[in-house]
Amino acid sequence: MHLRLSLLRTNLNCSLFFLNLFPPRIRSLILPTVISSEFPVTLSKFLNFYSSLSLALDHSEYTPYSGFDPDSFFSSLLDYSVHKRHLNQIHAQLVVSGLVESGFLVTKFVNASWNLEEIGYARKVFDEYPEPSVFLWNAIIRGYSKHNLFGDAMEMYSRMQASGVSPDGFTLPCVLKACSGVPVLEVGQRVHGQIFRLGFESDVFVQNGLVALYAKCGRIEQARIVFEGLDDRNIISWTSIISGYAQNGQPMEALRIFWQMRQSNVKPDWIALVSVLRSYTDVEDLERGKSIHGCVVKMGLEYEPDLLISLTSMYAKCGQVMVARSFFDQTKIPNVMMWNAMISGYAKNGYANEAVGLFQEMIFKNVRTDSITVRLTILACAQVGSLELAEWMGDYINKTKYRNDVFVNTALIDMFAKCGTVDLAREVFDRTLDKDVVVWSAMIVGYGLHGRGRQAIDIFHAMKQAGVFPNDVTFVGLLTACNHSGLVEEGWKFFHSMKYYGIKARHQHYACVVDLLGRSGHLNEAYDFIMNMPIEPGVSVWGALLGACKIYRHVTLGEYAAEQLFSLDPYNTGHYVQLSNLYASCRLWDRVAKVRILMREKGLSKDLGYSLIEINGKLQAFRVRDKSHPRFREISEELESLERRLKDAGFIPHLESVLHDLNQEEKEETLCNHSERLAIAYGLISTAPGTTLRITKNLRACINCHSATKLISKLENREIVVRDANRFHHFKNGVCSCGDYW
Repeated sequence: MHLRLSLLRTNLNCSLFFLNLFPPRIRSLILPTVISSEFPVTLSKFLNFYSSLSLALDHSEYTPYSGFDPDSFFSSLLDYSVHKRHLNQIHAQLVVSGLVESGFLVTKFVNASWNLEEIGYARKVFDEYPEPSVFLWNAIIRGYSKHNLFGDAMEMYSRMQASGVSPDGFTLPCVLKACSGVPVLEVGQRVHGQIFRLGFESDVFVQNGLVALYAKCGRIEQARIVFEGLDDRNIISWTSIISGYAQNGQPMEALRIFWQMRQSNVKPDWIALVSVLRSYTDVEDLERGKSIHGCVVKMGLEYEPDLLISLTSMYAKCGQVMVARSFFDQTKIPNVMMWNAMISGYAKNGYANEAVGLFQEMIFKNVRTDSITVRLTILACAQVGSLELAEWMGDYINKTKYRNDVFVNTALIDMFAKCGTVDLAREVFDRTLDKDVVVWSAMIVGYGLHGRGRQAIDIFHAMKQAGVFPNDVTFVGLLTACNHSGLVEEGWKFFHSMKYYGIKARHQHYACVVDLLGRSGHLNEAYDFIMNMPIEPGVSVWGALLGACKIYRHVTLGEYAAEQLFSLDPYNTGHYVQLSNLYASCRLWDRVAKVRILMREKGLSKDLGYSLIEINGKLQAFRVRDKSHPRFREISEELESLERRLKDAGFIPHLESVLHDLNQEEKEETLCNHSERLAIAYGLISTAPGTTLRITKNLRACINCHSATKLISKLENREIVVRDANRFHHFKNGVCSCGDYW
């Protein structure tokens, strides 16, 4: 691509501009060729002719009186260069004319090379210069830093010092940026010492670099000390410290400093507003975030890409995904961060299908994804719960560079476990090379979710043999696995072993132990354990005790646990439903009525139970006594057939699973119309014999449906996988993987 002198004027004056830079003796030789040239004359043609002159170009010949200034001439050419061949031609002329020894022109040449991203060329010219001045050192260091080649920038700074050249106020900010980018705190601290010794402690640009350095290295308090020491703070000073607090997980302090900046009458720039929006997003303060949005509009910055990303993230995280989508749609060509913000908003606000759909749109449009995109989509797939979708996602990952990404593989392990196939989760686990504690813990949690306590324990022992130190999540997984497998003694030992690893138990650990003891019938021990906890029992702990009281019909203790829950979390419907179910299981119908009245007074309503079944990659939903399905007649006939076969096989309905005061016939009819039974019937008439049925239920499975499903799996010779609110149940040949312990 030619650089045309028509950038100045697209006529004869365009070429005469360069002619006037030459002394008369040279100008007279060039003029005839210029006059006869096709306009506009390109830089390449001009330089080619210039290099063909037979004149001896002696730099010493050009004096202020000659009318020709080579520095200005070549500096202008470098400013208008847009291609490497222009650099080649100019470099050749500098060598021929002896101007390659001009420090000013070499520095200018290095800067021009950086602007054209000719990194190797810049370094080549620099290395050929015998004794670089501080200006030339600055050019090469600034170029490396600007192009995020931070290691090279630090290397050149080290060479600069070794050569005896002292840095100036333009060198140090670039070096500090390089230290921040790696980041290398120790080197940055040494540079800080040099700044003090060289007397730059009052240079605001250098000090701003120090603020950014310490903030990016996680030393926000040191950044604050440097900031407070600044007498003359500019917008970059304020932005650096605000961004530092926002990036180091202290959004409230970032916001406090922002308002302090506003009181100082400093107008924020878009970079500061990005950090402020991020802070309001972190604290989920949408109303104040909207006020910053108004500020963005008033300043005319609403189309700034980074601000659009921040606004999308804020509205998405605060639940207003439709507003977030409007910002996404405003962007003509969204970058990967914008896609990630929108996918994250969908995935974390209950729009998992939309999140997956947006990811598939990215693939269709050939938009390059990153590790964050992939992990967010895997999270969404786990929420959908579709095994077919999970397998598609796994196949996609296997074809990409993320196949060996430890973070992606950790997410895949979690996804496959939550989609009902812990065996595929194990395959991903086995292929992961550098397993950290998060990978090991994800596999342990996966086994726990499926009630495979022994395998979870085996993984834990293998983890210790591999020299990986467990964390608090590891023990949550272990305790959950023991809880779902009835391994009371093992779980008790694991809980008490936490202190040997220096891990302090959290509410989740205590809740697991209470659940472990309570479900095994040790209600008094569970109560004593709660009373001796070193921390105040929370909702999860009392909820676990109430759930156990429901199983063993311990009304007195259950009422006490419910009182604690009502005090801690008075508007959680689940606590009232649990107590009502406890009363119903004991046939205390008057107390059931009182709980329902209490719920109405508080404006609470029970969540309706439903079950989902995946057929040919699509999810079908059913509710109790649901008659809305197009194939309801066939489903009803299949249910009647199943009931007859169950009774012929000796199945006796568990009437105590009915939580209403009904007669026996009504109870039996109610039980056979539970949502999971409808889903199973639909699955049987919609799939080929032997096909595994996969069902997701939003509530805990009742005892009657659990017993019936075991027998149905044997009668139909099917594997039936049910995920309820707590765990997975794998029914096969009349047996459940939970061992009737759930």
